[in-house]
Amino acid sequence: MAEVSRILQSVLLPPFSHKLDGITNSHFSSYKLYRRNRLNVSIRCSSISTTETTKSTKTQKIPWGCETDSLENASNLQKWLSESGLPSQKMDLQRVDVGERGLVANNNIRKGEKLLFVPPSLFITADSKWSNSDAGDVLKQYNVPDWPFIATYLISEASLMKSSRWSNYISALPRQPYSLLYWTQSELDRYLEASQIRQRAVERINNVIGTYNDLRLRIFSKHPDLFPEEIFNIETFNWSFGILFSRLVRLPSMDGRVALVPWADMLNHNCEVETFLDYDKSSQGIVFTTDRAYLPGEQVFISYGRKSNGELLLSYGFVPKEGTNPSDSVEVSLALKKSDKCYKEKVEALKKHGLSASECFPVQVTGWPLELMAFAYLVVSPPSMSRQFEEMAAAASNKATSKKDIKYPEIEEDALQFILDSCESSISKYSKFLQASGEMDLDVTNPKQLNRRVFLKQLAVDLCTSERRILYRSQYILRRRLRDIRSGELKALNLFDGLKNLFK
Repeated sequence: MAEVSRILQSVLLPPFSHKLDGITNSHFSSYKLYRRNRLNVSIRCSSISTTETTKSTKTQKIPWGCETDSLENASNLQKWLSESGLPSQKMDLQRVDVGERGLVANNNIRKGEKLLFVPPSLFITADSKWSNSDAGDVLKQYNVPDWPFIATYLISEASLMKSSRWSNYISALPRQPYSLLYWTQSELDRYLEASQIRQRAVERINNVIGTYNDLRLRIFSKHPDLFPEEIFNIETFNWSFGILFSRLVRLPSMDGRVALVPWADMLNHNCEVETFLDYDKSSQGIVFTTDRAYLPGEQVFISYGRKSNGELLLSYGFVPKEGTNPSDSVEVSLALKKSDKCYKEKVEALKKHGLSASECFPVQVTGWPLELMAFAYLVVSPPSMSRQFEEMAAAASNKATSKKDIKYPEIEEDALQFILDSCESSISKYSKFLQASGEMDLDVTNPKQLNRRVFLKQLAVDLCTSERRILYRSQYILRRRLRDIRSGELKALNLFDGLKNLFK
């Protein structure tokens, strides 16, 4: 769906909301809880490994799907969809400048017009009928949640090739979805060391590996006839989860059900568009309502939601052009100082509200959240303010009973200085990477390897440039506020000295 739209040229766009990351935070996190509760496996099983997981990913090619910019299966997909109940469309699947493949208007499209009307019979959900019904029954017996259930279903149907009713759809899916799941540990370390999104990527990779290990140990190994390892392995799970992370849709009008929606998932993302996919009860199909008019030949867009550039790279494998994403943000890491005399008490206060001694907070060009300021207050607060530790921790967790902006004027300067120091530390890391990026990979001679590295490096450069831009803006705001505070203090001090001299 949101396939990479460029190598060294600029991509476009940003946000999204009724799509994946809204899911990852709720559906996917509840599924991770399921995995922890159901499986007693060493944490080493789910840790990222370039020598095992990513190495084998390189050596085994996924036998289904197509290249990301391929239109070889487009006509078969459209024909199958039409024969399976998809109404006549005002869009065709074509090669495009933004997204490599996308839906392009073949007629005039009005603003406010409803498009798509994909019927439920063409959704892939946890209720979809399995070609291998015995495999589906086994997964249901184990109460496997929707995410791994649909991932396994997709692999099962893909392995049947032409025998599956979904063969025309699967053959049009990318063989290697663009997402950070396909970056090796060394690539993440090399290109994304400065960005907090690196840690998010590692966690996501670990979750996918852990999920596969969970299913393999608890289910697949007990039913090898239904789930042979040559089909159900970490390579195919990386593929299926890559598809889900980039194409799965959450449908608010269907009680938040998640689904793969063929044809709809060929729409690309634009940050200026504010229209989302959802189920329309009157027409009984997936639709979106255009927020602008389109002429024949123009690409039609939807929004994937209000996501930062890092989140878009994480799930979709592209970075919008710098300054085009109004929802862009950068995560700033703040941590308690272990030398703090009240370190233990502050950690306890944070724990009560589900936080740890080190937390990341999003910072945008327009400012930072109240939670970040509350955490900074807690970090710099002296022992004399121990009674306020609980209040600060609650505000930092967004669980305070009152949502008002808490203020502690006596330590505001210290808190702002602490945030500024954290921002400048991050700026230094970004600048170091960006300065060194031009000299990277000059020793690589293998053309295929060089192309990959150039591509990944450019994505990282674009991400780091956009994130550093936000930090520079925050640095400017913080310096001004500190200057104002300090100049005000100086004025007050001069006034006090003047009054003192007056009464001498």
